[in-house]
Amino acid sequence: MASGVVSHIGESVAVSKPTAVSRGAYVTFLAGDGDYVKGVVGLAKGLRKIKFAMAYYVINYSKLRIWDFVEYQKMVYLDADIQVFDNIDHLFDLPGGQFYAVMDCFCEKTWSFSKQYEIGYCQQCPDRRPWPSTKFGEPPALYFNAGFFVFEPNAATCESLLSTLQITPPTSFAEQDFLNMYFKHIYKPIPLDYNLVMAMLWRHPEKVDLEKVKVVHYCAAGSKPWRFTGEEENMDRSDIKMLVKKWWEIYEDDSLDFNRTKMTMAVASAEGSTPVAVDVKKPYMAALSKAGTARFVKAPSAA
Repeated sequence: MASGVVSHIGESVAVSKPTAVSRGAYVTFLAGDGDYVKGVVGLAKGLRKIKFAMAYYVINYSKLRIWDFVEYQKMVYLDADIQVFDNIDHLFDLPGGQFYAVMDCFCEKTWSFSKQYEIGYCQQCPDRRPWPSTKFGEPPALYFNAGFFVFEPNAATCESLLSTLQITPPTSFAEQDFLNMYFKHIYKPIPLDYNLVMAMLWRHPEKVDLEKVKVVHYCAAGSKPWRFTGEEENMDRSDIKMLVKKWWEIYEDDSLDFNRTKMTMAVASAEGSTPVAVDVKKPYMAALSKAGTARFVKAPSAA
C-alpha cells in the first residue's frame, strides 16, 4: 500500500496504512431510472473484490442527507461512476475534524466559465501558469472533486448543510460547488491515487502513476464503461481502454455478486462480534425515514 502527500500553499495531509479500521461505511448515490445503476453494480462488486471492511448502501435521496448517518464515525462517499481497485479502508483512520478529497483539475472545457480556465491557471500545477495576484488578488481556495470524499456524519452538520443550501444561489457545479464553499476551511487534499479524474491522464500525465492508483473516476465525456465506444475525444488512448477493460472485468465477475451470508460475516468480523442474520439496510432505513420521501432503489441481483 503506497503512501503519499499532496501539498499546495502549505496545505498537506499524509495518507498511510493503518493498524485497524475505524467504524465506518462506504456510500454512493443513485437517482432516477437511468443506466447509472450499472455503475453502482460495478462499484459494489469492486468493493467486494478488494475486501472492504464495512458495508455500503445504495440510496436515492439528496447527497447532503448522508451526513445524517450518525451511526458511523466516518464514511467514504463515492460517485456511481467510480471503481475501487485496491483496499482503501485505511481512510477511515485519517485524523478527525477534516474533510478529505482530491483536488480537481481546471484544464478541461467544462471549466471554460471559470477565471482559472480563462487565465490558464490550474491548482494541479500552480507554477506552470502562476495566479496573477497583482490583478486578481489572492488565488482561489483549494477546490476538490466531490465524486469521492471522506467525511464525518453529524446531525448538526446535516441540518446546517440543508439550511445553508436554502439560502445559497445555484451554481454551475451544483452540490460540488456548494460542498467546496461549505467545507473550505477544513478541507485537506489527499493524493490523486484516491480519485483519478480521467483528464489527469492527458492534462497532467507527469502526476499519474497508474501502478499506485487505487480509485478511478470515469467522469470524462465518453469514459463511462457501460457507454464506452472509444469515439469521443481522448477515448482512443491505450490507458483509457485499459481502465475501461479493468472495470468490465470486475462487473462481469459472477463470483463478486452479492451474497448476504458473506456480507453478514464481513460486518461481524469488522465489528468484532458474533455473526448473526441481520438486515444491513436497517440503519439507513431508520435514518432516512425521517425525511418522509426517501426510498431505497432496488438494484439488480448482482449488486
